[in-house]
Amino acid sequence: MALYEHVFLARQDLSQQQVDALVENYKGIVSANGGSVGRVENWGLKSLTYRINKNRKAYYTLMDIDAPAAAIKEIERQQGLSEDVLRFLTIRVEAHEEGVSAMMQKREERSERGDRGFGDRPSRGFGDRDRGDRPARNFGDRDDRGPRRPREAVEGAE
Repeated sequence: MALYEHVFLARQDLSQQQVDALVENYKGIVSANGGSVGRVENWGLKSLTYRINKNRKAYYTLMDIDAPAAAIKEIERQQGLSEDVLRFLTIRVEAHEEGVSAMMQKREERSERGDRGFGDRPSRGFGDRDRGDRPARNFGDRDDRGPRRPREAVEGAE
């Protein structure tokens, strides 16, 4: 059997219990196909770089899996059909990492420092605002010919 790291993103409007139920469902699929799930890390609700299906945030979850390829295909098929899963990625690895992942280490370092990750800047209060689709800019009569030159004086037109 091969070793895999599997990360999936669940919708922001789910509760943590519903995300845990998804993980248990996928663990059952792996074990039914002759594999096993090792470490499971919930990275929590994080902001997305861009909107996915009108979601600005998602629950990130990492699973270390030791299973045949058929189990991975079935998990990916189920996640592709699920409306609760926004994205997923499975990577085959030579060996699983020992200890916590880099994402969890980063979170632990921040909590030890008491740092939110933004230094001492105050929040401006508009970080997660949905700006919607912006209209096209209208520059009036201006075209791409460049700046306008003044007209030359016409002789005898005074």
